[in-house]
Amino acid sequence: MADPATDRDIAMAGKQLGRYPRGMVAVGARCVCGRPLAVVTRPQLPDGTPFPTTCYLTSPEAVKAVSHVEADGTMKDYTELVEHDEQVHAAYERAHRLYLAFRHELAERVGDSEEHIKGTSAGGMPVRVKCLHAILAQTLVMGRGANPIGDMVLERIADEFDPTVCRCTTTLDEPGE
Repeated sequence: MADPATDRDIAMAGKQLGRYPRGMVAVGARCVCGRPLAVVTRPQLPDGTPFPTTCYLTSPEAVKAVSHVEADGTMKDYTELVEHDEQVHAAYERAHRLYLAFRHELAERVGDSEEHIKGTSAGGMPVRVKCLHAILAQTLVMGRGANPIGDMVLERIADEFDPTVCRCTTTLDEPGE
């Protein structure tokens, strides 16, 4: 919530996603150029629908890079790592708890109910790797060290996406953009 969403941020995230970014309250991570990479979404959408994916990846460049990793079957390898490596398992469990605490604090600030998503984080945490987009979004929003799988994905896609290098292609078609 340190970077509340402006109308311009919401417009940019909408253009990146190709749809209105429902429930967006903040930009959780920005490209060095200032465009959103990942946004923070309310635990309850405006129509009352529970929404557990608090950290949401919006950067098309990041989405594309992560999609390549998902397509090559690496999620199975990451799940096996979580299941069989005690250190990774413990760190992934901490990432799950961190996600829940982050969402709970947000829910309290905005007055949303978490009743229907209590205990549910995102990306398959804490026992499997289901969605690398959500996991990378957590890493971008909360920083390296928040999620071990997100850190691994960020390293793996560095040639295609790096939050410290602008590769943005989405613009609002306004002067200065």
